[in-house]
Amino acid sequence: MGVLYYGADGSELEFDDRLLAHLKVVIVGKLRRRESFTLSWELEHAQGSGRETIWLDPSIALRFRFFGGRPPQLNRAWIDALTRTANKGDMRLVPEPMPGDPIANPLGDFS
Repeated sequence: MGVLYYGADGSELEFDDRLLAHLKVVIVGKLRRRESFTLSWELEHAQGSGRETIWLDPSIALRFRFFGGRPPQLNRAWIDALTRTANKGDMRLVPEPMPGDPIANPLGDFS
């Protein structure tokens, strides 16, 4: 499990290393362009269920920590799917498309 350290207090948000690597590409790209947005995800039952959202802005401190020794191979289709949600203002954790799958828009229609 990787960790996204968020804000001045360094709140720890745990994500799978593979997911976190893909989130990093999208988040850094948008923040580099000075674009602010939210990131939302559903909590697992063990965490009490529900949803969580954070605000991402270039002024907010972020740090990515990966526990794997090597970076994963990135899936361009997954980066595109995550980017589409972020471009709507609320980045959502969408499932990773498998090779050969049609690239579905996570907001409901196909591109």
